[in-house]
Amino acid sequence: MPSTGFARKPAKFDVESFLTKVGEGRKILTFPEKHTVFAQGSSCDSLYYIQTGTVRLTVVSQIGKEAAIGILNPGDFFGEGCLAGQPIRMLSATTMTECSLMRIESKAMRDTLHREHEVSDMFTTYLLSRNIRYEEDLVDQLFNSSEKRLARILLLLAQFGKEGRSDEVIPKMSQETLAEMVGTTRSRVSFFMNRFRKLGFIDYNGKIDVHSSLLNIVLHD
Repeated sequence: MPSTGFARKPAKFDVESFLTKVGEGRKILTFPEKHTVFAQGSSCDSLYYIQTGTVRLTVVSQIGKEAAIGILNPGDFFGEGCLAGQPIRMLSATTMTECSLMRIESKAMRDTLHREHEVSDMFTTYLLSRNIRYEEDLVDQLFNSSEKRLARILLLLAQFGKEGRSDEVIPKMSQETLAEMVGTTRSRVSFFMNRFRKLGFIDYNGKIDVHSSLLNIVLHD
Protein backbone atom coordinates (compact mmCIF):
# COMPACT_ATOMS: atom_id res chain seq x y z
CA MET A 1 0.00 0.00 0.00
CA PRO A 2 1.60 3.31 -1.00
CA SER A 3 2.52 5.81 1.69
CA THR A 4 0.39 8.93 1.96
CA GLY A 5 3.34 10.92 3.25
CA PHE A 6 1.54 11.73 6.52
CA ALA A 7 2.56 10.25 9.86
CA ARG A 8 -0.28 8.88 11.95
CA LYS A 9 -0.96 11.13 14.92
CA PRO A 10 -0.51 9.21 18.17
CA ALA A 11 -3.63 8.70 20.25
CA LYS A 12 -4.02 11.09 23.14
CA PHE A 13 -3.15 9.52 26.46
CA ASP A 14 -6.22 8.85 28.62
CA VAL A 15 -5.38 10.30 32.05
CA GLU A 16 -8.73 9.28 33.56
CA SER A 17 -8.19 5.67 32.52
CA PHE A 18 -4.69 5.74 34.02
CA LEU A 19 -6.10 6.83 37.37
CA THR A 20 -9.17 4.58 37.44
CA LYS A 21 -8.21 1.30 35.73
CA VAL A 22 -5.79 -1.43 36.70
CA GLY A 23 -2.58 -1.59 34.65
CA GLU A 24 1.14 -2.21 34.87
CA GLY A 25 2.34 -1.03 38.27
CA ARG A 26 -1.19 0.05 39.23
CA LYS A 27 -3.89 -1.67 41.22
CA ILE A 28 -7.11 -0.64 42.92
CA LEU A 29 -7.41 -1.30 46.64
CA THR A 30 -10.50 -0.97 48.81
CA PHE A 31 -10.25 -0.26 52.52
CA PRO A 32 -12.84 -0.07 55.30
CA GLU A 33 -13.21 2.91 57.59
CA LYS A 34 -10.34 3.53 60.06
CA HIS A 35 -7.86 1.37 58.14
CA THR A 36 -4.16 2.29 58.09
CA VAL A 37 -3.08 2.60 54.44
CA PHE A 38 0.53 3.11 55.51
CA ALA A 39 2.26 4.03 58.77
CA GLN A 40 4.90 6.61 59.55
CA GLY A 41 8.32 4.99 59.22
CA SER A 42 7.24 2.28 56.76
CA SER A 43 8.86 1.74 53.36
CA CYS A 44 8.01 4.40 50.78
CA ASP A 45 7.63 2.70 47.41
CA SER A 46 4.32 3.90 45.97
CA LEU A 47 1.79 6.71 45.91
CA TYR A 48 -1.99 6.67 46.05
CA TYR A 49 -4.83 8.38 44.21
CA ILE A 50 -8.20 8.62 45.97
CA GLN A 51 -11.05 7.44 43.77
CA THR A 52 -13.69 7.47 46.51
CA GLY A 53 -13.63 8.18 50.22
CA THR A 54 -11.71 10.36 52.65
CA VAL A 55 -8.19 9.87 54.02
CA ARG A 56 -6.61 11.48 57.08
CA LEU A 57 -2.88 12.26 57.27
CA THR A 58 -1.20 12.37 60.69
CA VAL A 59 2.31 12.68 62.06
CA VAL A 60 3.67 11.65 65.46
CA SER A 61 6.50 13.54 67.16
CA GLN A 62 9.43 11.92 68.95
CA ILE A 63 7.67 12.41 72.27
CA GLY A 64 4.55 10.67 70.96
CA LYS A 65 2.32 13.66 70.27
CA GLU A 66 0.06 13.13 67.23
CA ALA A 67 -1.10 15.90 64.93
CA ALA A 68 -3.57 15.80 62.04
CA ILE A 69 -2.00 17.60 59.09
CA GLY A 70 -4.53 16.99 56.35
CA ILE A 71 -7.81 15.50 55.22
CA LEU A 72 -7.85 14.32 51.58
CA ASN A 73 -10.81 13.69 49.30
CA PRO A 74 -11.49 12.09 45.88
CA GLY A 75 -9.07 13.43 43.27
CA ASP A 76 -6.21 13.88 45.74
CA PHE A 77 -2.84 12.12 45.75
CA PHE A 78 -0.79 11.17 48.79
CA GLY A 79 2.46 9.33 49.44
CA GLU A 80 4.21 11.00 46.49
CA GLY A 81 7.45 11.40 48.49
CA CYS A 82 8.56 8.15 46.85
CA LEU A 83 9.00 10.06 43.58
CA ALA A 84 11.68 12.23 45.21
CA GLY A 85 13.58 9.24 46.59
CA GLN A 86 12.08 9.38 50.08
CA PRO A 87 12.98 5.98 51.62
CA ILE A 88 10.42 5.90 54.46
CA ARG A 89 7.01 7.43 55.10
CA MET A 90 7.15 10.71 57.02
CA LEU A 91 3.49 10.42 58.09
CA SER A 92 0.63 7.97 58.42
CA ALA A 93 -2.45 7.71 56.21
CA THR A 94 -5.71 6.35 57.62
CA THR A 95 -9.12 6.04 55.99
CA MET A 96 -11.94 8.05 57.55
CA THR A 97 -14.57 6.35 55.42
CA GLU A 98 -14.66 3.31 53.18
CA CYS A 99 -12.18 4.10 50.39
CA SER A 100 -11.24 3.01 46.90
CA LEU A 101 -7.62 3.90 46.18
CA MET A 102 -5.40 3.50 43.13
CA ARG A 103 -1.96 2.36 44.29
CA ILE A 104 0.73 3.36 41.79
CA GLU A 105 4.26 2.00 42.13
CA SER A 106 6.90 4.74 42.10
CA LYS A 107 8.63 3.38 38.97
CA ALA A 108 5.36 3.18 37.05
CA MET A 109 4.52 6.78 37.98
CA ARG A 110 8.00 8.07 37.11
CA ASP A 111 7.94 6.34 33.73
CA THR A 112 4.49 7.74 32.95
CA LEU A 113 5.45 11.27 34.02
CA HIS A 114 8.48 11.17 31.69
CA ARG A 115 6.56 9.64 28.80
CA GLU A 116 3.10 11.24 28.92
CA HIS A 117 2.79 15.03 28.94
CA GLU A 118 -0.90 14.89 29.90
CA VAL A 119 -0.07 13.12 33.16
CA SER A 120 2.93 15.33 33.99
CA ASP A 121 0.85 18.47 33.33
CA MET A 122 -2.01 17.20 35.48
CA PHE A 123 0.29 16.13 38.32
CA THR A 124 2.29 19.38 38.25
CA THR A 125 -0.92 21.42 38.37
CA TYR A 126 -2.13 19.34 41.31
CA LEU A 127 1.11 19.79 43.27
CA LEU A 128 1.18 23.54 42.62
CA SER A 129 -2.43 23.98 43.74
CA ARG A 130 -1.75 21.96 46.88
CA ASN A 131 1.34 24.06 47.61
CA ILE A 132 -0.85 27.17 47.39
CA ARG A 133 -3.25 25.50 49.83
CA TYR A 134 -0.38 24.84 52.27
CA GLU A 135 0.69 28.50 52.06
CA GLU A 136 -2.89 29.57 52.78
CA ASP A 137 -2.97 27.16 55.72
CA LEU A 138 0.19 28.74 57.14
CA VAL A 139 -1.18 32.28 56.77
CA ASP A 140 -4.44 31.12 58.36
CA GLN A 141 -2.57 29.60 61.30
CA LEU A 142 -0.42 32.69 61.86
CA PHE A 143 -2.95 35.49 61.50
CA ASN A 144 -6.52 34.27 61.95
CA SER A 145 -8.52 33.53 65.09
CA SER A 146 -9.26 29.93 66.06
CA GLU A 147 -12.93 30.53 65.20
CA LYS A 148 -12.08 31.62 61.68
CA ARG A 149 -9.57 28.75 61.28
CA LEU A 150 -12.26 26.25 62.29
CA ALA A 151 -14.73 27.73 59.81
CA ARG A 152 -12.15 27.51 57.02
CA ILE A 153 -11.30 23.91 57.92
CA LEU A 154 -14.98 22.94 57.80
CA LEU A 155 -15.44 24.60 54.39
CA LEU A 156 -12.34 22.84 53.04
CA LEU A 157 -13.49 19.46 54.39
CA ALA A 158 -16.87 20.03 52.75
CA GLN A 159 -15.04 20.86 49.49
CA PHE A 160 -16.96 24.13 49.34
CA GLY A 161 -16.94 25.63 45.85
CA LYS A 162 -15.67 22.44 44.21
CA GLU A 163 -17.80 21.43 41.23
CA GLY A 164 -20.39 23.99 42.26
CA ARG A 165 -20.94 22.58 45.73
CA SER A 166 -22.47 24.91 48.30
CA ASP A 167 -23.69 22.47 50.98
CA GLU A 168 -21.98 19.22 51.85
CA VAL A 169 -21.89 16.67 54.64
CA ILE A 170 -18.53 15.97 56.26
CA PRO A 171 -17.90 12.37 57.37
CA LYS A 172 -18.13 11.84 61.13
CA MET A 173 -15.13 13.50 62.75
CA SER A 174 -14.27 13.95 66.41
CA GLN A 175 -13.82 17.35 67.97
CA GLU A 176 -10.35 16.21 69.05
CA THR A 177 -9.38 15.79 65.39
CA LEU A 178 -10.78 19.21 64.50
CA ALA A 179 -8.89 20.73 67.44
CA GLU A 180 -5.62 19.19 66.19
CA MET A 181 -6.17 20.62 62.72
CA VAL A 182 -7.18 24.07 63.97
CA GLY A 183 -4.49 24.27 66.64
CA THR A 184 -6.75 24.88 69.61
CA THR A 185 -8.46 22.96 72.40
CA ARG A 186 -11.42 20.61 72.15
CA SER A 187 -13.46 22.88 74.43
CA ARG A 188 -12.94 25.84 72.09
CA VAL A 189 -13.98 23.72 69.09
CA SER A 190 -17.11 22.62 70.97
CA PHE A 191 -17.94 26.25 71.78
CA PHE A 192 -17.55 27.39 68.16
CA MET A 193 -19.41 24.39 66.73
CA ASN A 194 -22.39 25.13 68.97
CA ARG A 195 -22.24 28.78 67.96
CA PHE A 196 -22.14 27.89 64.25
CA ARG A 197 -25.14 25.61 64.73
CA LYS A 198 -27.17 28.28 66.56
CA LEU A 199 -26.40 30.76 63.77
CA GLY A 200 -27.60 28.25 61.15
CA PHE A 201 -24.17 27.88 59.51
CA ILE A 202 -24.03 24.12 60.12
CA ASP A 203 -26.24 21.21 61.16
CA TYR A 204 -24.35 19.11 63.65
CA ASN A 205 -25.66 15.72 64.74
CA GLY A 206 -22.86 13.17 64.46
CA LYS A 207 -22.09 14.21 60.88
CA ILE A 208 -21.55 17.86 59.99
CA ASP A 209 -23.72 19.45 57.32
CA VAL A 210 -21.91 22.62 56.23
CA HIS A 211 -23.92 25.47 54.67
CA SER A 212 -22.47 28.12 52.39
CA SER A 213 -23.43 30.77 54.96
CA LEU A 214 -20.45 29.61 57.07
CA LEU A 215 -18.34 31.57 54.61
CA ASN A 216 -19.52 34.69 56.46
CA ILE A 217 -17.20 33.79 59.35
CA VAL A 218 -14.17 33.48 57.04
CA LEU A 219 -14.88 36.73 55.19
CA HIS A 220 -15.71 38.77 58.31
CA ASP A 221 -12.84 40.94 59.61
